[in-house]
Amino acid sequence: MEIIINQSMLLQYFILFLFGMAVGSFLNVVVYREISGQSKKNKSWLPAWARGRSYCDHCRKKIPWYDNIPVISYIILGGKCRGCKKPINIQYPFVEILTALEFIWIYWLLSQVSFFGRLEGFYSFALLIYWLYMFSSLLVIAVADFRAGIIPDWVIFPAILISLIRIVESGRWSLIPAGFECASIFLILYLLTKGKGLGFGDVKFGFLIGLFLGYPLFLVAVFLAFLTGATVAVILLLLGKKRFGQTIPFGPFLVAGTVIAKIWGPLIWTWYFGLLK
Repeated sequence: MEIIINQSMLLQYFILFLFGMAVGSFLNVVVYREISGQSKKNKSWLPAWARGRSYCDHCRKKIPWYDNIPVISYIILGGKCRGCKKPINIQYPFVEILTALEFIWIYWLLSQVSFFGRLEGFYSFALLIYWLYMFSSLLVIAVADFRAGIIPDWVIFPAILISLIRIVESGRWSLIPAGFECASIFLILYLLTKGKGLGFGDVKFGFLIGLFLGYPLFLVAVFLAFLTGATVAVILLLLGKKRFGQTIPFGPFLVAGTVIAKIWGPLIWTWYFGLLK
Protein backbone atom coordinates (compact mmCIF):
# COMPACT_ATOMS: atom_id res chain seq x y z
CA MET A 1 0.00 0.00 0.00
CA GLU A 2 1.44 3.35 -1.02
CA ILE A 3 1.12 6.29 1.33
CA ILE A 4 1.22 9.59 -0.53
CA ILE A 5 1.77 12.63 1.66
CA ASN A 6 1.39 16.09 0.14
CA GLN A 7 1.71 19.57 1.60
CA SER A 8 -2.01 19.75 2.36
CA MET A 9 -1.85 16.52 4.40
CA LEU A 10 1.23 17.72 6.26
CA LEU A 11 -0.57 20.92 7.19
CA GLN A 12 -3.59 18.95 8.40
CA TYR A 13 -1.39 16.68 10.51
CA PHE A 14 0.52 19.65 11.91
CA ILE A 15 -2.70 21.40 12.94
CA LEU A 16 -3.99 18.15 14.45
CA PHE A 17 -0.73 17.71 16.36
CA LEU A 18 -0.96 21.21 17.85
CA PHE A 19 -4.63 20.72 18.68
CA GLY A 20 -3.86 17.32 20.20
CA MET A 21 -1.17 18.81 22.45
CA ALA A 22 -3.63 21.46 23.65
CA VAL A 23 -6.22 18.78 24.39
CA GLY A 24 -3.54 16.70 26.11
CA SER A 25 -2.77 19.67 28.38
CA PHE A 26 -6.45 19.81 29.30
CA LEU A 27 -6.51 16.06 29.94
CA ASN A 28 -3.63 16.52 32.38
CA VAL A 29 -5.77 18.99 34.31
CA VAL A 30 -8.64 16.48 34.38
CA VAL A 31 -6.37 13.72 35.67
CA TYR A 32 -4.65 15.84 38.32
CA ARG A 33 -7.83 17.34 39.77
CA GLU A 34 -9.58 13.98 39.81
CA ILE A 35 -6.77 12.05 41.51
CA SER A 36 -6.07 14.88 43.98
CA GLY A 37 -9.62 14.60 45.32
CA GLN A 38 -10.71 18.09 44.23
CA SER A 39 -13.90 16.70 42.71
CA LYS A 40 -15.01 15.43 46.14
CA LYS A 41 -14.25 18.80 47.76
CA ASN A 42 -15.96 20.68 44.94
CA LYS A 43 -19.38 22.03 45.99
CA SER A 44 -20.21 23.49 42.59
CA TRP A 45 -22.21 21.61 39.99
CA LEU A 46 -19.23 22.05 37.69
CA PRO A 47 -16.52 19.35 37.77
CA ALA A 48 -13.27 20.36 39.46
CA TRP A 49 -11.33 20.42 36.19
CA ALA A 50 -13.67 23.10 34.82
CA ARG A 51 -12.95 25.56 37.64
CA GLY A 52 -9.89 27.72 38.28
CA ARG A 53 -6.45 28.05 36.73
CA SER A 54 -3.65 25.52 36.80
CA TYR A 55 -1.04 25.69 39.57
CA CYS A 56 2.19 23.99 40.60
CA ASP A 57 1.80 20.63 42.34
CA HIS A 58 4.42 21.63 44.92
CA CYS A 59 4.27 25.36 45.73
CA ARG A 60 0.60 25.77 44.63
CA LYS A 61 1.52 28.96 42.77
CA LYS A 62 -0.69 29.70 39.76
CA ILE A 63 1.02 28.97 36.45
CA PRO A 64 1.14 31.92 34.00
CA TRP A 65 0.05 31.29 30.42
CA TYR A 66 3.61 31.44 29.06
CA ASP A 67 4.61 28.58 31.36
CA ASN A 68 1.59 26.53 30.36
CA ILE A 69 2.33 26.00 26.66
CA PRO A 70 2.15 22.25 25.98
CA VAL A 71 5.57 20.54 25.80
CA ILE A 72 7.39 23.77 24.85
CA SER A 73 7.12 25.29 28.35
CA TYR A 74 8.34 22.03 29.87
CA ILE A 75 11.43 22.11 27.68
CA ILE A 76 12.13 25.82 28.27
CA LEU A 77 11.77 25.42 32.05
CA GLY A 78 14.01 22.36 32.03
CA GLY A 79 11.24 20.28 33.57
CA LYS A 80 11.12 22.43 36.73
CA CYS A 81 8.68 24.94 38.21
CA ARG A 82 9.76 28.54 37.61
CA GLY A 83 8.93 29.46 41.21
CA CYS A 84 9.98 26.61 43.53
CA LYS A 85 12.36 24.86 41.07
CA LYS A 86 10.92 21.47 41.94
CA PRO A 87 10.52 18.92 39.11
CA ILE A 88 7.40 18.89 36.95
CA ASN A 89 5.93 15.42 36.57
CA ILE A 90 6.99 13.85 33.26
CA GLN A 91 3.36 12.78 32.88
CA TYR A 92 2.44 16.23 31.56
CA PRO A 93 4.53 16.35 28.37
CA PHE A 94 4.06 12.59 27.90
CA VAL A 95 0.25 12.85 27.85
CA GLU A 96 0.40 15.95 25.62
CA ILE A 97 2.58 14.25 23.01
CA LEU A 98 0.65 10.97 23.24
CA THR A 99 -2.66 12.80 22.71
CA ALA A 100 -1.24 14.66 19.71
CA LEU A 101 -0.01 11.40 18.14
CA GLU A 102 -3.37 9.79 18.93
CA PHE A 103 -5.21 12.55 17.04
CA ILE A 104 -3.00 12.09 13.98
CA TRP A 105 -3.32 8.31 14.17
CA ILE A 106 -7.12 8.33 14.34
CA TYR A 107 -7.38 10.84 11.51
CA TRP A 108 -5.02 8.72 9.42
CA LEU A 109 -6.99 5.53 10.14
CA LEU A 110 -10.24 7.16 9.05
CA SER A 111 -8.64 8.51 5.88
CA GLN A 112 -7.38 5.01 4.99
CA VAL A 113 -10.94 3.72 4.64
CA SER A 114 -11.85 6.62 2.36
CA PHE A 115 -13.85 8.02 5.25
CA PHE A 116 -13.71 11.64 4.20
CA GLY A 117 -14.29 10.79 0.57
CA ARG A 118 -17.57 9.00 1.29
CA LEU A 119 -19.01 11.06 4.13
CA GLU A 120 -18.27 14.71 3.67
CA GLY A 121 -19.76 17.44 5.79
CA PHE A 122 -21.02 17.62 9.35
CA TYR A 123 -21.45 13.87 9.81
CA SER A 124 -17.80 13.17 9.02
CA PHE A 125 -16.68 15.91 11.38
CA ALA A 126 -18.99 14.71 14.18
CA LEU A 127 -17.79 11.13 13.80
CA LEU A 128 -14.15 12.25 13.90
CA ILE A 129 -14.86 14.19 17.11
CA TYR A 130 -16.56 11.10 18.56
CA TRP A 131 -13.51 8.90 18.02
CA LEU A 132 -11.12 11.57 19.30
CA TYR A 133 -13.29 12.05 22.39
CA MET A 134 -13.58 8.34 23.15
CA PHE A 135 -9.88 7.61 22.79
CA SER A 136 -9.02 10.70 24.85
CA SER A 137 -11.36 9.44 27.58
CA LEU A 138 -9.60 6.08 27.52
CA LEU A 139 -6.27 7.84 27.93
CA VAL A 140 -7.52 9.76 30.99
CA ILE A 141 -8.86 6.54 32.52
CA ALA A 142 -5.53 4.77 32.00
CA VAL A 143 -3.43 7.59 33.49
CA ALA A 144 -5.78 8.26 36.43
CA ASP A 145 -5.98 4.60 37.37
CA PHE A 146 -2.22 4.17 37.00
CA ARG A 147 -1.50 7.24 39.14
CA ALA A 148 -4.11 6.88 41.87
CA GLY A 149 -6.08 3.67 41.33
CA ILE A 150 -9.32 5.47 40.43
CA ILE A 151 -11.54 5.63 37.36
CA PRO A 152 -13.18 9.09 37.47
CA ASP A 153 -16.97 9.26 37.18
CA TRP A 154 -16.64 12.63 35.42
CA VAL A 155 -14.92 10.74 32.60
CA ILE A 156 -16.95 7.51 32.59
CA PHE A 157 -20.47 8.96 32.66
CA PRO A 158 -20.08 11.50 29.81
CA ALA A 159 -18.38 8.80 27.70
CA ILE A 160 -21.31 6.43 28.38
CA LEU A 161 -23.77 9.17 27.39
CA ILE A 162 -21.87 9.92 24.18
CA SER A 163 -21.76 6.20 23.39
CA LEU A 164 -25.53 5.89 23.87
CA ILE A 165 -26.12 8.87 21.55
CA ARG A 166 -23.89 7.20 18.98
CA ILE A 167 -25.87 3.95 19.34
CA VAL A 168 -29.17 5.77 18.79
CA GLU A 169 -27.73 7.54 15.74
CA SER A 170 -26.29 4.35 14.22
CA GLY A 171 -29.12 2.03 15.20
CA ARG A 172 -26.72 -0.58 16.63
CA TRP A 173 -29.01 -1.51 19.52
CA SER A 174 -27.13 -4.76 20.21
CA LEU A 175 -24.38 -2.67 21.83
CA ILE A 176 -26.62 -1.88 24.81
CA PRO A 177 -27.03 -5.49 26.03
CA ALA A 178 -23.30 -5.94 25.32
CA GLY A 179 -22.66 -3.14 27.80
CA PHE A 180 -24.65 -4.90 30.52
CA GLU A 181 -23.00 -8.24 29.71
CA CYS A 182 -19.50 -6.80 30.00
CA ALA A 183 -20.37 -4.92 33.19
CA SER A 184 -21.83 -8.11 34.69
CA ILE A 185 -18.45 -9.86 34.33
CA PHE A 186 -16.78 -7.23 36.47
CA LEU A 187 -19.73 -7.02 38.86
CA ILE A 188 -19.45 -10.74 39.60
CA LEU A 189 -15.70 -10.40 40.20
CA TYR A 190 -16.32 -7.32 42.35
CA LEU A 191 -18.81 -9.21 44.52
CA LEU A 192 -16.68 -12.36 44.74
CA THR A 193 -13.61 -10.41 45.86
CA LYS A 194 -15.68 -8.03 48.02
CA GLY A 195 -14.17 -5.09 46.18
CA LYS A 196 -10.58 -6.08 46.95
CA GLY A 197 -9.75 -7.58 43.54
CA LEU A 198 -11.61 -5.06 41.41
CA GLY A 199 -13.19 -1.72 42.25
CA PHE A 200 -16.69 -0.64 41.31
CA GLY A 201 -15.11 1.79 38.85
CA ASP A 202 -14.10 -1.26 36.80
CA VAL A 203 -17.77 -2.31 36.69
CA LYS A 204 -18.79 1.08 35.27
CA PHE A 205 -15.87 0.98 32.89
CA GLY A 206 -16.97 -2.49 31.79
CA PHE A 207 -20.35 -1.07 30.80
CA LEU A 208 -18.60 1.57 28.69
CA ILE A 209 -16.36 -1.06 27.06
CA GLY A 210 -19.39 -3.12 26.09
CA LEU A 211 -21.12 -0.10 24.57
CA PHE A 212 -17.94 0.86 22.73
CA LEU A 213 -16.99 -2.56 21.37
CA GLY A 214 -20.08 -4.77 21.40
CA TYR A 215 -20.09 -8.55 21.41
CA PRO A 216 -17.77 -10.44 20.92
CA LEU A 217 -15.09 -7.75 20.85
CA PHE A 218 -15.54 -6.85 24.52
CA LEU A 219 -14.57 -10.46 25.34
CA VAL A 220 -11.35 -9.98 23.38
CA ALA A 221 -10.63 -6.78 25.33
CA VAL A 222 -11.30 -8.40 28.71
CA PHE A 223 -9.25 -11.48 27.84
CA LEU A 224 -6.27 -9.39 26.71
CA ALA A 225 -6.53 -7.20 29.82
CA PHE A 226 -6.46 -10.18 32.19
CA LEU A 227 -3.70 -11.87 30.21
CA THR A 228 -1.40 -8.85 30.13
CA GLY A 229 -2.30 -7.84 33.69
CA ALA A 230 -1.48 -11.29 35.03
CA THR A 231 1.78 -11.38 33.08
CA VAL A 232 2.91 -8.01 34.44
CA ALA A 233 1.86 -9.02 37.98
CA VAL A 234 3.99 -12.19 37.81
CA ILE A 235 6.98 -10.21 36.50
CA LEU A 236 6.64 -7.66 39.32
CA LEU A 237 6.43 -10.47 41.87
CA LEU A 238 9.57 -12.12 40.48
CA LEU A 239 11.42 -8.80 40.52
CA GLY A 240 10.33 -8.15 44.10
CA LYS A 241 8.45 -4.98 43.14
CA LYS A 242 5.17 -6.39 44.46
CA ARG A 243 4.19 -8.86 47.18
CA PHE A 244 1.34 -11.36 47.29
CA GLY A 245 -1.84 -9.58 48.32
CA GLN A 246 -0.85 -6.28 46.73
CA THR A 247 -2.76 -5.02 43.71
CA ILE A 248 -1.79 -3.25 40.51
CA PRO A 249 -3.99 -0.80 38.57
CA PHE A 250 -6.16 -2.77 36.14
CA GLY A 251 -7.49 0.24 34.19
CA PRO A 252 -4.42 0.64 31.92
CA PHE A 253 -4.66 -3.02 30.89
CA LEU A 254 -8.38 -2.65 30.17
CA VAL A 255 -7.68 0.44 28.08
CA ALA A 256 -4.93 -1.33 26.13
CA GLY A 257 -7.19 -4.35 25.60
CA THR A 258 -10.03 -2.10 24.43
CA VAL A 259 -7.85 -0.28 21.90
CA ILE A 260 -6.38 -3.53 20.55
CA ALA A 261 -9.83 -5.14 20.36
CA LYS A 262 -11.26 -2.14 18.51
CA ILE A 263 -8.56 -2.32 15.84
CA TRP A 264 -7.64 -6.01 15.59
CA GLY A 265 -10.46 -7.65 17.57
CA PRO A 266 -12.16 -9.42 14.64
CA LEU A 267 -8.82 -10.86 13.48
CA ILE A 268 -7.93 -12.04 16.99
CA TRP A 269 -11.38 -13.61 17.48
CA THR A 270 -11.22 -15.44 14.14
CA TRP A 271 -7.62 -16.58 14.75
CA TYR A 272 -8.40 -17.88 18.24
CA PHE A 273 -11.39 -19.96 17.22
CA GLY A 274 -9.45 -21.14 14.19
CA LEU A 275 -6.93 -22.68 16.59
CA LEU A 276 -9.69 -24.52 18.44
CA LYS A 277 -10.93 -26.30 15.33
